[in-house]
Amino acid sequence: MSEPADPVRLQKILSGAGVASRRAAEQLIVDGRVTVNGETVRELGSRADPTADDIRVDGRRVRVVTRHRYILLNKPRGYVTTRSDPRGRPTVVDLLRGVHEYLYPVGRLDFESEGLLLLTNDGELAELLMHPRHQVEKEYHARVRGVPDDHALSRIQRGILIEGHRTRPAEVSVVETGRGARGDQAVLSIVLREGRTRQVREMCDAVGHPVVRLRRVRIGPITDRSLGHGDWRDLDEREVAALRRAASGGGSPRRP
Repeated sequence: MSEPADPVRLQKILSGAGVASRRAAEQLIVDGRVTVNGETVRELGSRADPTADDIRVDGRRVRVVTRHRYILLNKPRGYVTTRSDPRGRPTVVDLLRGVHEYLYPVGRLDFESEGLLLLTNDGELAELLMHPRHQVEKEYHARVRGVPDDHALSRIQRGILIEGHRTRPAEVSVVETGRGARGDQAVLSIVLREGRTRQVREMCDAVGHPVVRLRRVRIGPITDRSLGHGDWRDLDEREVAALRRAASGGGSPRRP
């Protein structure tokens, strides 16, 4: 008979099993949605043996992940970046036909935004990619009303005060003008190293150029212009290794 494994913090078990990120797993515990051997656990310091204990979330048995999976999805507009939605809206998981692993999104794209989104059951890598300390780059193409002048671009580059907090310096440039039915819209490339909710939209609003359409085109070193709307693919080993380097402080390559 094999020896029992050393007890592991519950939030790490849930994260490693692909149930949720470490922070989201902590909230599941606090909310009383996690049981160990039939007993509800609410203490964040609680530990369990993932190989021997019966660990459940909302009554569903948590299985130890033996194979991690990393999927790149080109999210269309009109989908919620969650596993389920109380309002009944379609979610990004609905697009993963044929995928049986319990994957969850790494970060978010709002309902009206589109573009590249990672989904995985590797909780540790997801946590590294989302942690603001690691400053993994994300590049967006924002079609905005009007054409921002140098002053507006400079404000975005330096950082903008939003709800009492200044955004980190960003890279921004005009990549196209003359868009829209009247030719009065421009496309901006904006590279962020943080991930506040609706940050790009609020930055552009603050400089007087509201976003008409928003698309994420790069996550760290990962980009794919050939991936169709609503389509997905698995990352290859080289891409996963590059993500790990970026998340561990290896940095993201400059955009082409």
